[in-house]
Amino acid sequence: PAPVKSEDDEENPQSSELHLNQEEENRDSVEPEPHWCLQSGMEDKTSDCTACGKTFEYKSRLLKHSRIHTGEKPFSCSVCKATFTWKHSFVQHMRIHTGEKPFSCSICSQRFSRREGLTRHMRRHTGGKPYVCSVCNEAFTWKQNLVEHTKIHSTGETFRCSVCKADFKKKQSLLEHKRTHREEKSFICSVCEATFREKHNLVQHMRIHTGEKPFSCSVCEASFTRKHSFEQHMRIHTGEKPFNCSFCGLNFSRKKNLLRHMRCHTGGKTFSCSVCKADFRTKHNLLQHARIHSGEKPFSCSESNHQNKKKILVLI
Repeated sequence: PAPVKSEDDEENPQSSELHLNQEEENRDSVEPEPHWCLQSGMEDKTSDCTACGKTFEYKSRLLKHSRIHTGEKPFSCSVCKATFTWKHSFVQHMRIHTGEKPFSCSICSQRFSRREGLTRHMRRHTGGKPYVCSVCNEAFTWKQNLVEHTKIHSTGETFRCSVCKADFKKKQSLLEHKRTHREEKSFICSVCEATFREKHNLVQHMRIHTGEKPFSCSVCEASFTRKHSFEQHMRIHTGEKPFNCSFCGLNFSRKKNLLRHMRCHTGGKTFSCSVCKADFRTKHNLLQHARIHSGEKPFSCSESNHQNKKKILVLI
């Protein structure tokens, strides 16, 4: 029967390739033998694969590895008769039939049948760019974007605007350029001439000029221009932390803090020091590090006049 696509494949055309690469890496952890811990004394000799020479600590792992060479597929789907070499692949396949999607995005609640599908999806929220060009070091969220980008270096291929025939080295630059050919924004600020596509955006913008702050906190009387800022502020008083990390369960009061945290799990972008090229996951850490080069010591003790390079803040 024809292979069945999951929503993870729709999410990223590279998912099949990624999945195959991960199968061999994950199979031992997914299919542990029930008594490995009891067999350590019995299986203290390494075993070599006679086909490729690869060495295994346990004979049981060698037996599973040998399926690559023999073509054995002991796991069979009772619904569509598809067969699989590894139990891990079989379990994932069965979710296509059962509809089970155990991995949920904590930002938009979209669900996935595979963890790697969730990991790829989270890059949309966190800006994770794990694929780096070996020529110019430009980073990309998706592998196919990196492949497309490398053509610039190998063939000099460009992307042409169908309206004005302008050429661009990046497809993203072309897409951004095309927006200039669309209809003009219709709502204009009478003060600074900023333009907006939606009237409510203009109304919200005008508060910058008028100073209007219609959202007021009943606890501390702080006032806000935007409802979004007001809602974020109220969480200080209520202790509410509605943004949950789907990988480690940590909760956050602000979405941006969750997104920054998610880079730890998804390989998000780093901030690089222009002096020594050291990389940091947060801009705060980079700025703190930069003081080593600049000699800046902004925090001073009022009693001893002793200056400190670091100021540690505990954020709740």
